[in-house]
Amino acid sequence: MPETYVRAYGEYFYRLFDLLDIFDMYHSWWFQLLLILLTMNIVICSIERLSATWKIIFPPKPPFHIDRFRKLPNGEKFNSRRQPEDIKQLFEPMVTKAYSYSRIESDDQGTYLFAEKGRWTRLGVYIVHLSVVLLLFGGLVGSFFGFEGFANIPEGETVQAIHLRKTGQVKPLPFAIKCEKFEISFYPNGMPQEYRSTLTILDQEQPVLKRDIIVNDPLRYKGINIFQSSYGKMAPEVHPSDAKQGPPPENEEIRLVLTSQESGMAYRLTTKIGQPLKIPEGVGQLVIMEYNAAADFMGQNIGEAYIGIFTPAQGEPQSVLLPLKFPNFDKMRRGKMVIAVAHQHTHGEAQTPNAPVRYYTGLQVTRDPGVGLVYAGFIIMIVGCCITFFMSHQRLCVEILPQGNKTRVVVSGTANKNKLGMENKVKNIALKLKDLAAADDAKAPAER
Repeated sequence: MPETYVRAYGEYFYRLFDLLDIFDMYHSWWFQLLLILLTMNIVICSIERLSATWKIIFPPKPPFHIDRFRKLPNGEKFNSRRQPEDIKQLFEPMVTKAYSYSRIESDDQGTYLFAEKGRWTRLGVYIVHLSVVLLLFGGLVGSFFGFEGFANIPEGETVQAIHLRKTGQVKPLPFAIKCEKFEISFYPNGMPQEYRSTLTILDQEQPVLKRDIIVNDPLRYKGINIFQSSYGKMAPEVHPSDAKQGPPPENEEIRLVLTSQESGMAYRLTTKIGQPLKIPEGVGQLVIMEYNAAADFMGQNIGEAYIGIFTPAQGEPQSVLLPLKFPNFDKMRRGKMVIAVAHQHTHGEAQTPNAPVRYYTGLQVTRDPGVGLVYAGFIIMIVGCCITFFMSHQRLCVEILPQGNKTRVVVSGTANKNKLGMENKVKNIALKLKDLAAADDAKAPAER
């Protein structure tokens, strides 16, 4: 409420905060600008580094330098009695099966089986970057093209427009919402246990969907979400001839009901305009400052209300709005004590005796067209993190070197991540190759 901020900070700071959209910073121009700049930064940095990574992932022919493998500390060595050519033919199928790419290189010293896999995993970090861009872009789409508003619908009535939360402006909906029925149940201490609204969606004046909604169980139609947010009692029917006219006199007693959120106790107290009232349970002090015959809340006229200043035992003073028609209004403040004006005649109308209690349902209505991009971003981020942290680009080299009447075999390998895991893998591969060579050596005498 503008009045609340003006009282708390003064007119100058209120105008400054309003100019900077501090009251709704997630939809403010400067927050959106920061998101755009962050998105551009991620995209530009990723493109700049991707060109070098792309050459590593998709080279015409993967480079092989035997000196790099000989410098690795994890080389595993063993000897075989078979000739180098026999060893090469024996090991090549096993290495080719374990790695997606392999080739054979030779020089004056010997023969080398070179293999690798997982070059594409270097893209994992860019997949994460893409997911962040999708998240930011989804947030921007929702910020620019989405909306969030509210509507209070009495039982049996229909609305086709809402009040936007940010500006209080009226926004038409592409369909109408009718509250068929409102039900509420209470705990023994009088606190609400559950409130449920039976809503009907009318599209082109025809009912297309009917459903009950409760808190955290919204109704969705045409990309618009309808949440159960609040409720309240409607003003009773009145006879105009009995209505009181004009504002209340300053010395008139105001009856209040204060309900403790912790103990559930309800206190009935009276006060007057300008008279300090001590709140039970040491919560603080309340002073009713003025009466407003047509109070405004987020651009909507909520009727007669008292406006006061609540000073907690610890903390800064707060402005409170106490509408006569909506006794549960102060729950939105989420204080330790809920304050409400007790049932009494209003000053612009009078009550009809024995009038039935009639409720209205408070709905929060939202639309976020960027939510699909946000979900996609989360999924892609999970995939990117799995690739980035649990997969790597692995390279393996098996040296086959002749040494007299024997053959020297050296197995070494490297990876861009999880080097300890690659060392263990090199040991396992070397052990399998050694066992394979030993089994072939044992067959050699029989073949001769």
